[in-house]
Amino acid sequence: MSVGIVVAVVVAVVVVVAAIVIGLTAAARRRRLQQRFGPEYDRLVGERDSKRKAEAELTERERRVQDLDIRPLTESARAGYAYQWASLQEQFVDMPADAVAASQVLVAAVMNERGYPTGDRDQVLADLSVEHSKTLDHYRAAEEISSSARAGTASTEDLRQAMIHYRALFRELLGEAADTTSVQDAGRQEAGRQDAARPAEDRRAQELAARDQAARDQAAHDAAGSNRVASDTQPDESWDPAPADEPVSNGHSDIPVQRTPRS
Repeated sequence: MSVGIVVAVVVAVVVVVAAIVIGLTAAARRRRLQQRFGPEYDRLVGERDSKRKAEAELTERERRVQDLDIRPLTESARAGYAYQWASLQEQFVDMPADAVAASQVLVAAVMNERGYPTGDRDQVLADLSVEHSKTLDHYRAAEEISSSARAGTASTEDLRQAMIHYRALFRELLGEAADTTSVQDAGRQEAGRQDAARPAEDRRAQELAARDQAARDQAAHDAAGSNRVASDTQPDESWDPAPADEPVSNGHSDIPVQRTPRS
């Protein structure tokens, strides 16, 4: 076997091995990106129409976030933000649009304190996708509803959903257990919680209605009693006594009549 043939065989083997290694490396990287970014991986592949381009962009996002000073919240900061959120949930009952707007500001404040730049919306989404891909769709949905709320086209139900979506990312940013439910499941779960609480609310409403009806019945009864008392104290105009000193016939013509004495 000539030297040239040997060299050609060696080169071919090296090329095949290199291709296998590159393929295995690319497959491993793909699995890692899919696991880390979840739905964001599929979304970006669809937008870029290329797995290679999408994976390159996701890898660049990882490099960028590594250069950011992302840090956890202190215990005091976490408690303060949790208290503010509880206040916003109470505010939602009377002023839902204001509560959603304030929730958007609060979530941005938490991101900023943790080290995420918040100036550019698209960049915020890209940065969050690295560590918070599971709740990123919640944040997207909340931001869309907030835009509708500013335009005056969001219903009360839309605003309630926005609070649910903001809360998913908010809790994760605070370091609490991640809410991994989908955007659709979040609405269904909240509806289930409301259905569970509805029997107690219905009983309370029935008690209040019965109490109001009893008060109205008592008022009507009291009014009827007052009318009876008033009618009993009035003179009976149907009774017409004979006038005093008028002669009263005794039925006998030979007996003088008597006169009724005046009282």
